[in-house]
Amino acid sequence: MTAYDKPLPRIDPLTRPFWDLAKDHKLAVQVCHECGHRHFPASPVCPSCLSKDQGWEVVSGRGTLFSWVTFHRAYWNGFARDLPYDVCLVELDEGPLFVSNLVGGAEVAVGDRVEVVFEEITDEITLPKFRPAS
Repeated sequence: MTAYDKPLPRIDPLTRPFWDLAKDHKLAVQVCHECGHRHFPASPVCPSCLSKDQGWEVVSGRGTLFSWVTFHRAYWNGFARDLPYDVCLVELDEGPLFVSNLVGGAEVAVGDRVEVVFEEITDEITLPKFRPAS
């Protein structure tokens, strides 16, 4: 892997399961064992019922493009060589919204189907990104 000069997520005990699953190219969301609510990003309590009894559930990695924006300015130097790049909001088939990058270079429209792909960044971090579904 080459040097990575973009901001990296901080892994903590709450998010460790997400990042461990992403290393295995699996997308996961938190699920409440009390009420069944699926959510992302991670939270110490369920945003629906406030239960602390939560776990992680591997999801399909498929969803619908809810919105996206194309960045033409690099707010961090590490993004300058990627300009322009797309950031997307995906509604996963399992319900939660997920913010990531949209890759693949294809023309897209709100409502298009997308699927997760993974980019290995460091030995510890693999980032989920989305592309138009095949």
